[in-house]
Amino acid sequence: MSDNVNLKFRAFSDPIRLRILHLLQQGEICVGDLVRILDVPQPTASRHLGYLRDAELVVVRKEGRWAFYSLAEVTNSFHKSLLDCLGTCFIEVPELMEDAARLKELRESGEACCSQPET
Repeated sequence: MSDNVNLKFRAFSDPIRLRILHLLQQGEICVGDLVRILDVPQPTASRHLGYLRDAELVVVRKEGRWAFYSLAEVTNSFHKSLLDCLGTCFIEVPELMEDAARLKELRESGEACCSQPET
């Protein structure tokens, strides 16, 4: 099995990384908001995001002091199948549903940290 396939499988084997990937299916999110939604320390979120970057599952865009993450473009059928499974196989996992609700609430409230003016 190729190293890339192994990395993708390992990326999907961690609950925090699954939660991040599930949230990113809703669109781009900055690290600060991921930290709030997942209720994890920033270094923990960054470590998991780094792993997901290494597995070529996410990409980062920098804007000022913010780092915004989104899902990487699908590169092959295996990659697509993994993301499809995330959207269907895990749909009733309580943590994923709670995260999605927190993301929706954060976006609707206008309290997303990355939408705040830089000081």
